[in-house]
Amino acid sequence: MRERKQARAAPPPLREAFRPKESEVIRKYRTPRQVQAFLRALPYNWEKRKETLRTFRGVVRHWKAHCLEAALTAATILEQHGYPPLLLDLESQDNLDHVLFLFRRRSRWGTVARSRDAGLHGRKPVFRTLKQLVMSYVDPYVDGSGRITGYGVADLRKLVKGDWRLSPKNVWEVERALIKMAHKRLETSDRRFHVMLRRYLAFRKKYPGRPAIFYSNRRQWL
Repeated sequence: MRERKQARAAPPPLREAFRPKESEVIRKYRTPRQVQAFLRALPYNWEKRKETLRTFRGVVRHWKAHCLEAALTAATILEQHGYPPLLLDLESQDNLDHVLFLFRRRSRWGTVARSRDAGLHGRKPVFRTLKQLVMSYVDPYVDGSGRITGYGVADLRKLVKGDWRLSPKNVWEVERALIKMAHKRLETSDRRFHVMLRRYLAFRKKYPGRPAIFYSNRRQWL
């Protein structure tokens, strides 16, 4: 029987491939914590005119990002500083997935992310397993419709053939590939979910304009 050939990882671009403003961002933000601060400071891309899926190049040009655009941006920046371009995809019961850049330091997992919800940003590299990391998002994911049902990890160098780093176009193939890839099912307590749902809805009714930051694991946030 012939062995199936594994997809070869695409090498990262040389620094000469980046435009001046892009190179400035890469030089300035060298660590996951620094990239998290950069992404948190960017305006959120609400896609008011039309849906987008921009690469790092598109994000720097338009200077805003939603969660998947931020994950691609973090992957592109931190790849230049030695981190493999890994993504963590969180599946939700309402089909509104959340995608994060995944990294490892001293055998512990962490993430970098951008979200409309403060509790869904990055995590410090303190988690021994991926499941422990994912569980840190279970409570902050609960809103009127969201609940994590599964998770998957992708290496962008092997996930898609298109240019997810510097293409000036929308890279919808990344979203399609994330949807199609294998995910592990995550079982969580119904009681825990309903307790958190009541707490979130009560908070939102009392403080409609405030970010929800009442979660017990804030010390783990990046």
